[in-house]
Amino acid sequence: MAARERRNLVTRGLADIERSDAEDLFELGLEGFRLLLAIFGQDFVDPGWTAARRAADHGHAEAQYWLGTVYSNGHGVSADASEAARWFRRAAEQGHAAAQFNLGFMHYTGQGAAQDYGEAARWYRRAAEQDHAAQFNLGVMYRQGRGVPQDDEEAVRWYRRAAEQGLAAAQFNLGIMYYTGQGVTQDYGEAARWYRHAAEQDHAAAQCNLGVMHRRGRGVPQGDEEAVRWYRRAAEQHHPRAQSYLGVMLKNGLGVPQNDQEAVKWFRRAAEQGHADAQSNLGVMYESGRGVPQDHGEAARWYRRAAVEGDATAQSNLGTMYENGLGVPQNDREAVKWFRRAAEQGHRRAQHNLGYMYSHGRGVPQNDREAVKWFRRARGA
Repeated sequence: MAARERRNLVTRGLADIERSDAEDLFELGLEGFRLLLAIFGQDFVDPGWTAARRAADHGHAEAQYWLGTVYSNGHGVSADASEAARWFRRAAEQGHAAAQFNLGFMHYTGQGAAQDYGEAARWYRRAAEQDHAAQFNLGVMYRQGRGVPQDDEEAVRWYRRAAEQGLAAAQFNLGIMYYTGQGVTQDYGEAARWYRHAAEQDHAAAQCNLGVMHRRGRGVPQGDEEAVRWYRRAAEQHHPRAQSYLGVMLKNGLGVPQNDQEAVKWFRRAAEQGHADAQSNLGVMYESGRGVPQDHGEAARWYRRAAVEGDATAQSNLGTMYENGLGVPQNDREAVKWFRRAAEQGHRRAQHNLGYMYSHGRGVPQNDREAVKWFRRARGA
């Protein structure tokens, strides 16, 4: 049968719909919409759309939700967040959980509806009786104190309800609450258990945190090989902290054969995502020529990127580069600036180096009192 004939049959059948029953109208409209979209593309969706719209106008909640989704995504119509919110609201007021969730989200973000955390929380709460994603979001609202009073115990309660239904994000957040002891008694074993549930669903942050638990022996037996396994699973999902941790394990031969080139690879992947600790470590590798040819200019470049982000070790190392003119022009004032930033964060070597600069009047006026102050801090006195 030619495409035009198929089109005429489908459109004629849909155009001849006479039944006013909302359920039938929606089911026919939805099937027609899907069929037309599959066969002809978006130029031929009007009849299916018309039937679905009639069902929605007759009060069919699923059709109203569907129209909200269509307007939200711009499928067959121009995307219109306000119109999406209108249809979600009509469905939500009939108890449609997914519509309630979406309406809550729109109030949370201010897209298509006035930003109103109280309204967001209200709709999430109504959806939460039926929907685990809403339970999770309501937990987040309580954790942040947005639209509801801040309440960690309530956050835990909602996280738990969603977590017990298998939602990985809720399992991860519940693990955090157990790890930190917020809203529940601190329990590393429970933290590890919930991290594992999420990690086994490929939640990258949970995999990274579970690796940390194995590295430190908190809530699980200490085991570097197991730490590496979880770091790697998260790192392969482009999780920058896990990539940085995996680089450290490879650099030091912890739980895996020592391999500087592999360490550099993972440090670089994390560093290029803006992870300051990885940037600092990549600078160390360039400065020492481990896994890459020695290059003081590259070392200084990566130290600077991390230093600007507040990494104390990178600030201290960049100060040393300026002090000695390695990879950058020699400049005592710049050295003092970076030593001071690191020293004020408690970095012992930077405190000692700042004391030295005061003692010898390099980059600052000579001042024995300041020198002694920083030397004492470096010793922990």
